[in-house]
Amino acid sequence: MLETIQALRQEIEAQEPATPEELEAFRIAYLGRNGKIPALFDEFKKLPPEEKKALGVTINQLKQFAQERFSSLQEALNTEKAEAAAHLDLTRTPHAHSFGGHHPLALLQREIEECFRSIGFSVQQGPELEDDWHVFSALNFPPEHPARDMQDTFFVERQPDVLLRTHTSSVQVRVMEQQKPPIRVICPGRVFRNEDISARSHCQFHQIEGLYIDKNVSFADLQQVLLYFVHRVFGAETKIRFRPSYFPFTEPSAEMDISCFLCGWKGCNVCKQTGFLEILGCGMVDPNVLESCGIDSKVYSGYAFGMGIERMAMLKYGIKDIRLFFENDLKFLSQFSQE
Repeated sequence: MLETIQALRQEIEAQEPATPEELEAFRIAYLGRNGKIPALFDEFKKLPPEEKKALGVTINQLKQFAQERFSSLQEALNTEKAEAAAHLDLTRTPHAHSFGGHHPLALLQREIEECFRSIGFSVQQGPELEDDWHVFSALNFPPEHPARDMQDTFFVERQPDVLLRTHTSSVQVRVMEQQKPPIRVICPGRVFRNEDISARSHCQFHQIEGLYIDKNVSFADLQQVLLYFVHRVFGAETKIRFRPSYFPFTEPSAEMDISCFLCGWKGCNVCKQTGFLEILGCGMVDPNVLESCGIDSKVYSGYAFGMGIERMAMLKYGIKDIRLFFENDLKFLSQFSQE
């Protein structure tokens, strides 16, 4: 029986209950009415009188040890519980927090930036509140020229030379003024135009414009870069076409269309039965723009292009109302969350 007592002591000493439930199970197993220590006392009653004196002391010592062990474990758990309660934030919501995600415009902008970074373009930012020179005059928009009517603008009434930029071409001007060719940049950012807000237009939207200036740059270089971009964003099966157009800061100028991925180039309501969707404007940088920025147009040439991120996102994700991008509706935005 002495061996049994020693084994029980070692067993009790090895117990490490980590929760109140485990501690209660410990008490019941060793000190409860049907526990292991009371069972020893039942066996003790059956022993001869000459053995009871020595074993009785040992069993009582074991019971005392078990009670002390239980008390110390209980105190440790209570201390741990009190420390946890001290750090409890009672203002915290009981509802689980869901992980957020990037805005669909931010997702597409990042994808476009990564595409052009992979072929050597850097990303440049500029101010949204600009002056007339960087938004219009340096880009071949003379004062009172009809081309300015193409971009109805928000001017500051008290200082008419200050305005909200209508395109990120103003960032291109700043880059050309500060850097020498070769120049290879894209310029993303928010722009503003005095337009009615509807499903297809808004007074604010986002653009990404690109600029490449170096010696012997041709329209063929522009075509290949844009083809690479379209294949990266819309798929390798996408076709492109260029239509002559007019922009004051490029000559020649073109609108670029992509084959409609909704109907497979067959014609639908979205592409107006043409099989193509317009996505951006582009062209060779007008020599007057190069000279205005201090670049010798007889030595250097370049191309530029610009696209609206909202329009690209509407095509890519099948969104029919541009206002959804600005309403902060979580039901809409959560569709684009990435794990």
